[in-house]
Amino acid sequence: MTVQQTQLPNGFRIVSENMPSLKSASIGIWVNAGGRHERFEQNGIAHFLEHMAFKGTQRRSALQIAEAIEDVGGYINAYTSRETTAYYARVLQNDVPLALDVIGDIVLNPVFDPAEIEVERGVILQEIGQAADTPDDVIFDWLQEKSYHDQPLGRTILGPTERVSCFGREDLAGFVAEHYGPGQMILAAAGAVDHDALVKAAEALFGHMQPTPPLQVLPARFTGGEIRRDKTLEQAHFALALEGPGYRDDAIYTAQIYGSALGGGMSSRLFQEIREKRGLCYTIFAQAGAYDDTGTTTIYAGTSAAQIGELANVTIDEMKRAAESISPEEVARARAQMKAGLLMGLESPSNRAERLARMVQIWDQVPPLRDTVARIDAVTTGDVREFAETMAVTAPAALALYGPIDGAPTLAQLQDRRAA
Repeated sequence: MTVQQTQLPNGFRIVSENMPSLKSASIGIWVNAGGRHERFEQNGIAHFLEHMAFKGTQRRSALQIAEAIEDVGGYINAYTSRETTAYYARVLQNDVPLALDVIGDIVLNPVFDPAEIEVERGVILQEIGQAADTPDDVIFDWLQEKSYHDQPLGRTILGPTERVSCFGREDLAGFVAEHYGPGQMILAAAGAVDHDALVKAAEALFGHMQPTPPLQVLPARFTGGEIRRDKTLEQAHFALALEGPGYRDDAIYTAQIYGSALGGGMSSRLFQEIREKRGLCYTIFAQAGAYDDTGTTTIYAGTSAAQIGELANVTIDEMKRAAESISPEEVARARAQMKAGLLMGLESPSNRAERLARMVQIWDQVPPLRDTVARIDAVTTGDVREFAETMAVTAPAALALYGPIDGAPTLAQLQDRRAA
């Protein structure tokens, strides 16, 4: 399997990887435009735009978009993150040209019909309401807001109800004009694909686009802070974020190994101590996430009102203990889990296409897989202990609590416990 990459004169990039044993392919357009690229008054518009792309183009109605892919047994969808919006499809080999034509159509030619805008506005408001009713969804939005207070990166992807209620056709078209230039788009495909055919089709679909300078993104600044929302719920929800490296920083591999060893699986320290030995919760995990220039190690758990205080304090204690005693065996296990997860994921053409797009977004190229594995293998026990010390003692922190949380310590109390 060989990765091939081409850039059109206008900056549009195509990256693909043929997987000879497959009879299907995953193909999509990844746009460097997400929640982080919105101005304050635009919060939620990237996600709104993602929805509207499927509501009709100059050539197809909303129903025709769905039928075009589903008539051949395929699947089409999209998502919006804080740094990316993606439109993608999974189809059989012979239907790759059709999938690219449909995806290109919805990205380039949305009509933003006012009646459809109103319909989809209602759908998105329902989505916002559903998220607000899901404690282990809303708590992460609150945690993000406290981690990056008063910054685009800290705002919810869905946007607040009052903003979503006001977006119109001009707002959507304006965001497209600002952020959907050819230099901000990547066509990525994996599976039964032919790179030369993809390039030829991309030239026909996207070659006419005029280059546009990307808008500057404000550097992220981890602020930290605390949010507490007392509510009568069955569980108290606890989420702690600690500032970590961005995905361009080599330390991201250390952060991910630390997160896995601390709370990434059933053998992890938090799972063993807090769930298995003490029975304080059903769900607890830690993970390292990253953006272009910042990142967070996040710990989440749900427990009872009576046990939230003990859970929070033991979490800090386990973080401090990891800095002193995390073992080579734990690091080796976490490394193995990372590599296995990476390699198993790449058996899926959808995951492989996603990775191709992300690597081109980050590095403007796809590093050989062996280089990524080598970076994971290069992380030592000493590296992880040093990182764990930073996480346990000095890293800036944000805390979100939701539910029956009267017994939960404050962020200041947890900070004192970290420093003790």
